[in-house]
Amino acid sequence: MFDDALHPTPATAGRPAKWRPATEESRLTRILLIAAALGGLAILVVAPLAVVFAEALARGAAQAVTSLTRPEATSAIRLTLIVAAISVPVNAVFGIAAAWTITKFDFRGKAFLITLIDLPFSISPVVAGLALVLLFGTNSLIGGWLVASGFPIIFALPGIVLASIFVTFPFVARELIPVMIEQGRAEEEAALTLGASGWRAFLTVTLPNIKWALLYGVLLCNARAMGEFGAVAVVSGKIRGQTATMPITIEMLYNEYLSVAAFSLAAVLAALGLLTLALKTLLEWRHADQLAAGRRH
Repeated sequence: MFDDALHPTPATAGRPAKWRPATEESRLTRILLIAAALGGLAILVVAPLAVVFAEALARGAAQAVTSLTRPEATSAIRLTLIVAAISVPVNAVFGIAAAWTITKFDFRGKAFLITLIDLPFSISPVVAGLALVLLFGTNSLIGGWLVASGFPIIFALPGIVLASIFVTFPFVARELIPVMIEQGRAEEEAALTLGASGWRAFLTVTLPNIKWALLYGVLLCNARAMGEFGAVAVVSGKIRGQTATMPITIEMLYNEYLSVAAFSLAAVLAALGLLTLALKTLLEWRHADQLAAGRRH
C-alpha cells in the first residue's frame, strides 16, 4: 500500500490510495477475536457457574434450601461474612495509608515498601498461614501467652481474620497507587496553602479523587476475603461449625459426598461474588459521568 502511494505504477496511477488505520482489522479477524473471547469466557466462567447452580438444584430447590439451614452451613456463612466485614475495612484503611505514604512523600526505602505490599501476591497463601501458625501458635512465645490469657489466635476468629487481611492487603493499595501518582500533589498542596489542615485536605480533595479506585479495591478485597481457602485452612483448624468458613465447609461436604449441600453452599458463595460484581456495575452505570470525569482528571 505504501509503495503504491509513494511510487504509483501504471495500474494504480489513476486510483486513489486506500488508507486503513493501523488499529483497524478486517471483519473476519474481528469476528474471530470476539468469538475466541466469548468462547473462553463461556468455557472458563459461565459453564462452571452454571454447573454449580445446576448441581445445587439437582434434587430440587427445597432440598437445597434445607441443606443451607443446617447448623454447619449457617455457621460457615455467618463466619465468612464476619471475616469479610472485619478484614475489608482494615485493608481499606491500610491501603489508603500505604498509597498516601508512597505517592505523597519521598523517602529512602520506598521501593522496598512497594515490594512488601506486593509480597502476598508472590507468596503462597498456605505459606502465609503456616507463618501465622509459627508466630501465634500455642508453641510460640506470643501465642502461648495469648492462649494462657484466654485470647487464642490460631484455630479461632482472630487467626482467620489475620490470614484474610494478609492475602487481601495488596488489592486496595494497588488500585490507589497508580491513581494517586497520576493526580500528583498539586491539589493537596494548594489546599494546604489556603489554610486547610491535612485531614481536611484529605477529606475534601484526596478522597473524592480516589473514591472510584477505592471502591474497586474494596470490592476486589471483599471477593477475595470471602473466597480465601489456603491461608484460612491452615490457621482455622477446620473445626466444623466453629472455624470453618464457606470455602472450607464446601470442601468438607464435597469430600463426604454430600454433593447437594456442597454445591448449594458453593452457589451461595458464587451468588455473593456475583452480587459484588452487580453492585460495581450498578454504581458505574448510575455514576458514569462522574467516573469518566475522574478518569480524565
